[in-house]
Amino acid sequence: MGRKYFGTDGVRGKVGEFPITPDFVMRLGFAAGEVLTRTAKLRRGERPAVLIGKDTRISGYMLEAALEAGMSAAGIDVMLSGPMPTPAIAYLTRALRLQAGVVISASHNPYSDNGIKFFSADGNKLPDAVEAEIENAMEQPMGCRPSAQLGKARRIDDAAGRYIEFCKSTFPSALDLRGLRMVVDCANGADYHIAPHVFHELGADVISIGVSPDGLNINDMVGATSPQALQAAVKEHKADLGIALDGDGDRLLMVDASGVPFDGDQLLYVIARHRHRRGPLKGVVGTLMTNLALENALGALGIGFARAKVGDRYVLEALAERGWELGGENSGHILCLDKHTTGDGIVSALQVLTAVCESGKSLSSLAGDLKLFPQVLVNVTVPRDFEWQRNASITMATQAVERRLGKKGRVLLRPSGTEPVLRVMVEGENKAKVTAGANEIAAAVGEASKA
Repeated sequence: MGRKYFGTDGVRGKVGEFPITPDFVMRLGFAAGEVLTRTAKLRRGERPAVLIGKDTRISGYMLEAALEAGMSAAGIDVMLSGPMPTPAIAYLTRALRLQAGVVISASHNPYSDNGIKFFSADGNKLPDAVEAEIENAMEQPMGCRPSAQLGKARRIDDAAGRYIEFCKSTFPSALDLRGLRMVVDCANGADYHIAPHVFHELGADVISIGVSPDGLNINDMVGATSPQALQAAVKEHKADLGIALDGDGDRLLMVDASGVPFDGDQLLYVIARHRHRRGPLKGVVGTLMTNLALENALGALGIGFARAKVGDRYVLEALAERGWELGGENSGHILCLDKHTTGDGIVSALQVLTAVCESGKSLSSLAGDLKLFPQVLVNVTVPRDFEWQRNASITMATQAVERRLGKKGRVLLRPSGTEPVLRVMVEGENKAKVTAGANEIAAAVGEASKA
């Protein structure tokens, strides 16, 4: 049975519209508190405790208060970190031995969106079964513990410093970044007071952009989803490379000295190849969207490859099943499980920089070795209950494109987990064929969705 509120990355939507409203979030906090109280392994007299962090959206204040109220009513003590990257909450939840962590963020989406996502005590995203249990709890009326059993709330003043030190610890102690000039774009998001310090304290000459959040400018023409500002800054300051994060800090894009961007597939390749040269790497997990060129390149190196459903939670599940440690998405979510339990833009950048420093080669040289196949993605707005798999015209258009591409390409249709769109992806060696094929299928989807 499908989940009612949770998508692939928590509960997400437009602020002020269901489910991102104060009353819903308060009930969500209470329901999550009820589930955590039942499942937490506590000593006698010990109260469950949860960490709440957020990105820089203006709506974070409102949703933080609602979430805190719901959890307090359920008897949960709440720790508030203020603006912190998503992976920081995962780390701090584990480091502080808390029962769960909660992040108020809509990641790379505009400020008008927001969302709630949970981490378990071990720093991993909640399993589907626990999310389903929370949804079931929300079907019951919201209650309130007796006054003596209500949760308390307090601020954590040293959250940023703790996380900065953790990030630095994932970079080899024998190395430093002295002599490296870099631009760091924090997307006016949660990393604005974190990332520049990490790279500076490791020795780099850092130029920071996207570090002036006002509640409304998160991801606005800056960050990993809008690399133009980073590219321009790298050229202006004659930097060696640039690093762009998204609004909640779990996504990474890098550019070389010429401003050429490298996506998650290319950065994952740099990390995988470097690690494989130091010691055999069993395998890498990508997703259905991972470029075919990466799969081929890893195979040529003797590195195994597996595809998971789109979403870092599914990459994580596939890694756990196989006992592998490295995986990611072309969007820039990269998982290095020997360093962190979740995708972390800063930690991933430091793994790429490890390869740069130890090899003595430039980012351009390392990442440019992987020549990606042209890949065209078209998002088509469709009704939420649209049954595209059963539509004959969409099937015919898809099969026609697949025949033309043959073994030198592939087609993927998948619904978004966070938006009412069907994503049409076509990939192959010939860009003209790929573009024409994607537009052909997208047109068929558009017509069918209106019928």
